[in-house]
Amino acid sequence: MLQKLSDAELEIMKIIWENPEKTTLFSCLMEQLAAQGKPCQKNTLIVLLSRLVGKGYLGATKVGRRNEYVPLISETAYQTAQTQHFIDKVYEGSVKGLVTNLITGDMLTGEEYEELRALLEGGRKD
Repeated sequence: MLQKLSDAELEIMKIIWENPEKTTLFSCLMEQLAAQGKPCQKNTLIVLLSRLVGKGYLGATKVGRRNEYVPLISETAYQTAQTQHFIDKVYEGSVKGLVTNLITGDMLTGEEYEELRALLEGGRKD
C-alpha cells in the first residue's frame, strides 16, 4: 500500500500531477506554491521533495544545477489507494456503507446522485 502523504506533500504532488510536462522543476514548484498563496521556504521544499522521493512518489534527476522531478505514482493510483484505506478503516471494507452514507446523509447533489445512479445501472466496464 502507498504511504499516506502529509497535507504539504499532497499539495506538491497536486502541482506535479497537474503539470502537462513530463518533468517539474524545483523553481516551478516554488512559483506555483507562491501563486496559490502557500509560499514555501527553499529548505522546507527540499525536505518535502526528499520525503516524496523516499516514499516512492517522485523520481528526481539532477540536470546541471537544476533538479527535475517526475511522478512515479499517478494521481488516480493515489486516490484509489487512499479511498480503499478510508473504506477499510471507516466502513470496515463496505463500499455499500460508504455509498449509503453519501445518499442518506444528503451529501450528493441531485446531479451527482443521477450520475452515480447511471454508473450503477450501467454496470462495470471490465
